[in-house]
Amino acid sequence: MTQQRLLVVDDDPDFCEYVRTVAEQKNYTVETIQNPLDFKELFQSFNPAVIVLDLVMPEMDGIEIIRWLASKDRPVHVVLVTGYDPRYVLMADKLAMDRSENLKISPIEKPLHVNTLVRILQQPNN
Repeated sequence: MTQQRLLVVDDDPDFCEYVRTVAEQKNYTVETIQNPLDFKELFQSFNPAVIVLDLVMPEMDGIEIIRWLASKDRPVHVVLVTGYDPRYVLMADKLAMDRSENLKISPIEKPLHVNTLVRILQQPNN
């Protein structure tokens, strides 16, 4: 079975490792970054099918990353995660829908439960 690639972008290293542990058990190859400024380079070299993206981070937020992804002609599934007001996720989802047909968005709130993450990772066409 071919492994899918998952990129975790979150400023919390414990959260990154949590997602890595769950995803690797579901046969994903996983890379993590805590500094969103490293995202573009790693995205292009790693070529993930799925991105778990924290919406609120220092330096660069998830909205900026979604805007950049929307400018690319490449399908990707973005799992938007926030521990803040869920309206942020709705705004990001609307932005993605308005700008690109290639972005599939799955919004979820922290704390992220294992069953929720597994369900999202097992969705077809990740």
